[in-house]
Amino acid sequence: MESRIRLTELLETLDEANGGKTVRLQDVVETFRSRGFGPLIALPALIALLPTGAIPGVPSLCGMFIALVAVQQLCGRPSPWLPRRLRERGVSHAKLHRAIERARPWTVRIDKLLAQRLTILQQPAAYRFVAVIVMLLSLSMIPLELLPFAAAMPALAVTILGLGMAADDGLLLLIGLLVTLGMALCGVWLW
Repeated sequence: MESRIRLTELLETLDEANGGKTVRLQDVVETFRSRGFGPLIALPALIALLPTGAIPGVPSLCGMFIALVAVQQLCGRPSPWLPRRLRERGVSHAKLHRAIERARPWTVRIDKLLAQRLTILQQPAAYRFVAVIVMLLSLSMIPLELLPFAAAMPALAVTILGLGMAADDGLLLLIGLLVTLGMALCGVWLW
């Protein structure tokens, strides 16, 4: 019997816990608890990966936010800390509910692919190593913003790593690390 919480269940918990009021970013962090690092890393990376990443400044902002979260993970914090201004930002429950309803078919599909595998990569030391990689990748998004869609490559690796952290899936973390290694080798080869 699998004891981990699925991504779909986490989103449903967030939706049910905040019925009828504004959902703050702090509510999201509290809902994800220890998995708070994964979603807070994956979501901004996804924003930079999608066509929204072509908007000037978006990859840099996403990269700086991801680096802030990754530094906290590297320092061993049990869950992410956010500045008060960010913690209090939020959206109405109605908007969140609509977004969760649209995301549900995708999260159900993703949940079928994810499992607790390669538990050696779920140890604190491994997560700290992943945090260093995520921090380097996110900071590389800032200068890469100068080239159209170039920031999408590190954003892809960060998205995979963040999703692996959120789902406690060591295989996904390994895939993210291999994508990072492949990008580094391509960069060295092109240099």
